Amino acid sequence: MILGMLPHHQPTTPARRRLVVFLGQYGTIVGLVLMVVFFSLARPAIFPTWNNLINVVNQVSLTAIIAVGLTMPLAVGEFDLSIGYAASLAGVLVAGLMVNQGVPWPAAVAAVLALGALIGLVNGLFITKAGVNALIATLGTGTILVGFNYAYTGGSAIAFGLPDAFRVLTARGVLGIPNTIFIMAGIVTVLWILLNRTDLGQSIQAVGGNPVAAALSGIRVERVKTIAFVVSGLCAALTGILLTARIGSGESTAGDGFLLDAMAAAFLGSATLRDGEFHVLGTLIGVLIVGIGFNGLNILNVPTFSQFFLKGAMLIVAVALSSIARRHAKA
Repeated sequence: MILGMLPHHQPTTPARRRLVVFLGQYGTIVGLVLMVVFFSLARPAIFPTWNNLINVVNQVSLTAIIAVGLTMPLAVGEFDLSIGYAASLAGVLVAGLMVNQGVPWPAAVAAVLALGALIGLVNGLFITKAGVNALIATLGTGTILVGFNYAYTGGSAIAFGLPDAFRVLTARGVLGIPNTIFIMAGIVTVLWILLNRTDLGQSIQAVGGNPVAAALSGIRVERVKTIAFVVSGLCAALTGILLTARIGSGESTAGDGFLLDAMAAAFLGSATLRDGEFHVLGTLIGVLIVGIGFNGLNILNVPTFSQFFLKGAMLIVAVALSSIARRHAKA
């Protein structure tokens, strides 16, 4: 009698399952379209214009570079919490090398990119060889980078003397489109090809899916994970370099905020087109969602503090969508 009164589990209907599948793969794209429509109707003379489109893509270009780099560790099942601090350190170092040490800008950029790769390598070795949890290892590395940053700058900006040729990296180029957009497009294309059209990319996806099975199939899991962190470090360093060129100075904390935006974009992207898998195209869509949201709020003159609400909410929603997509994929 009592058992008969208990609610029975209702099986998922085909229509409901199709809806869940659709929302899991295309829900973020639908949300992006709805945002564009809303802001376009709210500010038709400003938002849906060519100039604002270029402005939005330019604003998110650096976030896109660091986020697609972060996608690589996430794709192998790890986290990299050091990217924002690495970007900040890269920004002050490239400025300092040029202004204080007189290093030519191409050499300064190359040196800082090499440092970014080294940071990623150290993270990868801590995680794969020493067995340190990725969250702890990269948070610890990031904190050390903050120490190096302040030891080098004393907390002061390196604000004068950057070569004009260096600042051209972020200036407007062909057809008035900022060079950062072209750089972003190049990085996104390269990493998409790497992840989807190379043996290394297949290995990254295999490790992220099941590292034990990947190892049994002959994939060198530790090496693949380390390479993923090296790519992440390189992209973080490049982001810091371009940020310094854009703002015209090396600021000690300029890149710290990239971590939250990149995480939100990557997790939003993992719930886009695929069932909870991190991938470059999805991350790019996630970056656009975040960027369009911020741009629309600015156009509507919403107070700045609301952006932090949006960032936090987007990160929570992104992780929730990613988790739901993964559970659905396993069902």
